[in-house]
Amino acid sequence: MPAESLPSAPAAQRADDGAGAARPFAGWALLASEIGVLFRRRRTWAMLVALAAIPVLIAVVIRLSSDGPSPGRGPAFLDSITQNGLFVSLTALTVSIPLFLPLTVGVVAGDTIAGEANLGTLRYLLVAPAGRIRLLLVKYAGAALFCLVAALVIVTVGALIGAALFPIGPVTLLSGDTIGIGGYFGRLLLLAAYVTMSLMGLSAIGLFISTLTTVPVGAMAATAALAAVSQILGALPQLEWLHPWLFTHYWLGFGDFLRQPIAWGSFGDNALLQFGYIAVFGSLAYGRFSTKDILS
Repeated sequence: MPAESLPSAPAAQRADDGAGAARPFAGWALLASEIGVLFRRRRTWAMLVALAAIPVLIAVVIRLSSDGPSPGRGPAFLDSITQNGLFVSLTALTVSIPLFLPLTVGVVAGDTIAGEANLGTLRYLLVAPAGRIRLLLVKYAGAALFCLVAALVIVTVGALIGAALFPIGPVTLLSGDTIGIGGYFGRLLLLAAYVTMSLMGLSAIGLFISTLTTVPVGAMAATAALAAVSQILGALPQLEWLHPWLFTHYWLGFGDFLRQPIAWGSFGDNALLQFGYIAVFGSLAYGRFSTKDILS
């Protein structure tokens, strides 16, 4: 090859630098595209509307009931709603965590990879500079964002409908202390963050299952079923030794945010447990996806 056709060292270096700079940009562009696709889907909005309907239904039923809820019966904080409508958010979260939130998260997480394979678009997403690792990270980030949005929808709609139908005022915490409305809204944001973190392990499980099949419905159902199985196992006293290892074990531990001062013990234990599930099932998802033949 003639000498003049060879790029100079500085030129080659600049080309490499440009390619390296383009890769992070491509990653952010892929993430933005994933989030846009996720929240443009009618299915996503239908699930968020269904989650928003939970606090609305709770508040309306109690408001229309001639007799208020009996103390000690029904979900936690249910009997406190008539005295302070801000408790609608807490009641809705308590109702949603065992079933409705895992179901919607299972749909999103189970569809991450299997949905693309089913549509025949997976191989197009893997062209450079996307890559398999980056695609997995982007898909997981989209599922994690949905967890946060879902929790915020329940908390926000619960506070709004509670304020519309019931009197609101300073909130008495589980510790007996009273905080103002502004301080309580700060606690609600912490509750949403706690619930989001609680669902991170389930999202990682759904991502892994999604790499095993090209049938998204199967991955969705399997993810939601595992959440139910984990909760059933957690309710059996004979398996008490297993309970701390179940990803659902700390799901209802958000009550510690309703104490003064805030008890951070369950938050730390939950974070450690969820990060363990993320590490294990994230590694399994990568091991499976990195060696998988992409045919569609």
